[in-house]
Amino acid sequence: MELKVSTRSHAGSALVAITGEIDLYTAPHLQTEFTRLLKQGPSRVVIDMSAVDFCDSTGMNVLLSALKRMKEQGGALEVAAPRPAVRKILQVTGLDSVFTVHEEVPQEFLIAEGS
Repeated sequence: MELKVSTRSHAGSALVAITGEIDLYTAPHLQTEFTRLLKQGPSRVVIDMSAVDFCDSTGMNVLLSALKRMKEQGGALEVAAPRPAVRKILQVTGLDSVFTVHEEVPQEFLIAEGS
């Protein structure tokens, strides 16, 4: 399955919307997108995972790598709206305590979208 990544920036923050499956084959595309985004220096990145059907350990490693780089830059990386399958992976691996996980995309990003 193809992985689609779109990024919207607003007021020093970025919303990264991911659609599809994050696995061994699609993770490099996601890694490339994060590398490009982090060069822009946002202070906060929220990953909208509401359209991610599956994420394996390779995908989780990409997210962890991005989180580490964000923290090194003094920023924050958060996960929003994970589907049950992705939420379970976060819980089983203990990553739900490493990432800030939101039930839905934070309101300020939805407001920014409408303006």
